[in-house]
Amino acid sequence: MTTIDQKDINAAAWAACDTFRGVVDPAQYKDYILVMLFLKYISDVWQDHWDEYQKQYGNDHVRIRRRLERERFILPEITLGAPNEPSQEVFTATFYSLYERRNEANIGELINIVLDQIEMANRSKLEGVFRNINFNSESALGKTKDRNRRLKQLLEDFNKPQLSMKPSLVSEDVIGNTYIYLIERFASDSGKKAGEFFTPLKVTELVAKLAGPEPGDRICDPACGSGGLLIQAAKQVGSKDFALFGQESNGSTWALCRMNMFLHSFDSARIEWCDTLNSPLLVENDRLMKFNCVVANPPFSLDKWGAENAEGDQYNRFWRGVPPKSKGDWAFITHMVETALEKQGRVAVVVPHGVLFRGAAEGRIRQKLIEENLLDAVIGLPGNLFTTTNIPVAILVFDRRREAGGTRDNCRDIIFIDASRDFVSGKNQNTLSDEHLETILNVYHNRKDVDKYAHTADFSEIKENDFNLNIPRYVDTFEEEEPIDIDAVQTEIDELEKELAVIRIKLAEKLKQIDRGVE
Repeated sequence: MTTIDQKDINAAAWAACDTFRGVVDPAQYKDYILVMLFLKYISDVWQDHWDEYQKQYGNDHVRIRRRLERERFILPEITLGAPNEPSQEVFTATFYSLYERRNEANIGELINIVLDQIEMANRSKLEGVFRNINFNSESALGKTKDRNRRLKQLLEDFNKPQLSMKPSLVSEDVIGNTYIYLIERFASDSGKKAGEFFTPLKVTELVAKLAGPEPGDRICDPACGSGGLLIQAAKQVGSKDFALFGQESNGSTWALCRMNMFLHSFDSARIEWCDTLNSPLLVENDRLMKFNCVVANPPFSLDKWGAENAEGDQYNRFWRGVPPKSKGDWAFITHMVETALEKQGRVAVVVPHGVLFRGAAEGRIRQKLIEENLLDAVIGLPGNLFTTTNIPVAILVFDRRREAGGTRDNCRDIIFIDASRDFVSGKNQNTLSDEHLETILNVYHNRKDVDKYAHTADFSEIKENDFNLNIPRYVDTFEEEEPIDIDAVQTEIDELEKELAVIRIKLAEKLKQIDRGVE
């Protein structure tokens, strides 16, 4: 076979979803599709390597298996049935073993067994990844007959040549891109539920570039969803010298992220399943881990985020103040700033505009962070970029190198960028182009005023505005209207009235003719 194009594998993977459309909610069936894609991927990698080693070791299957198990993962052998019974069977836990058994009455159970055995054999990398998925579920996939028919069809769809994922035919980039492509399509289908697992690709790219990860960095996303922002940050490094960390509270989304890391060859990424604000697990020596680069698109204005526990927070993250219990935006921001390395760490976070100007506790926290000289940029983006909301959003950039003793401690201003009018209009959703990103990044790094687009404000100007960061206070986007010539307008009206009078006369004559004709 020749190598497979990205568009072909994307189309084949999306077509496989037809098995579930109209039967299972998109927010649910995405898990079945993405898990099957993952199983197919590791099976194809295993088979590709098996074929390669067989040329070297012949039919010495024990030696081949040992060699394979020293690779990235293990696909164990499964024994079904009682020992020494004729019905006993032994097979390797792969997609192809399931495909051969696709007509079995217990195919859903067999898929579950294969996934469970793979997880147990690869505990350090895959423990818990499949615990939220059940291919034998009647409530999700229907009664036995219908469920078996759908699972058989799903296995057949993934057995198509266009979905071969052997490294000899498809690069790892292509597989990873297909996974992200499917997540993006599921986000479009899932509507508001998509916010749990997906951030638009151009937004993740912009956030990652604003944070500026470098070789040797520890990179963290405390609300990592399916991991898209972490992957974008990794791409910006330009080498493999980095470490990825993430935290996600939704178990199903956490599993997607773990698989996403694996598909992009980031097996060593540490992704924790936890509530970041109430019980963070990225800790060392009973203290929060510190990172060079912290990025996130946390849930907007999260209600009941745990304000009641914040006063007694064992990590003292909320010493600047406790955000309101109905809006967790500043709780996430505070956590991110506190986990950024002192005098080194960079933070980039997507927020709703209310974060920029709301008062009370939020206003006090905002003021303290500005007084500490940590806030570096406020960037306004267009509306309707997200599947979850059509409101415009902003990106806040914090830089702890601006602290006393840091390499940027002489920088005392904040750059405001209004990019809200720059977007590519879409039928259902707007997007950002490469040119839009380039403009934003150039202006951010140059820190120069741009008429009706950007303004660099010093501390006194921000203090004058009572630490309100609402972008129109700093970037004047008002467009003067062209002066109206009243006399010319009146002349035009007079001419139109004359034309209208003539038309009325003609119309009256026509109506008389019609009346005579009727008589």
